Amino acid sequence: MALPLPTLETAGIVFARHDRVMALDLGTKTIGLAVSDAGRQWASGLKTLKRGKFTANAAEILKIAAHYSVAAIVLGLPLNMDGSMGPRAQATRAFARHLAGLTAIPVVFEDERLSTEAAHETLQAAGIAGRHRRELIDAAAAEVILQTALDRLKDQQGT
Repeated sequence: MALPLPTLETAGIVFARHDRVMALDLGTKTIGLAVSDAGRQWASGLKTLKRGKFTANAAEILKIAAHYSVAAIVLGLPLNMDGSMGPRAQATRAFARHLAGLTAIPVVFEDERLSTEAAHETLQAAGIAGRHRRELIDAAAAEVILQTALDRLKDQQGT
């Protein structure tokens, strides 16, 4: 099912040569961050922020975005398995609206269904055990979300 909201490849973003993209995986307790390389080929998990007041979280996110010269922010949209939007997706949309009001950086969405499961499998395959895996999971999920968006963008551009 196509996303009803702008995605990285449908938003009409014109990237400069070395622009990066950041992804966020919004959890109820934490926010995972990932950033692309300057060529927008690969995603890397960056860090996990403790979820707190919106203004403090947004300030930290935008500070990191400025540091990495981010040209777009991708939010994982937690759709239901049937593609419908539940309360978590609505909360993500509200977060995006508020964040977009603080920056000129485009804020777009990526379907994040099964991203956490994929991140768990990747971390487990890398031999990262229980407690440490829990500390890394949100950044790893943001990495999965971002890599999915980057891959579709590359496919669209034919690169």
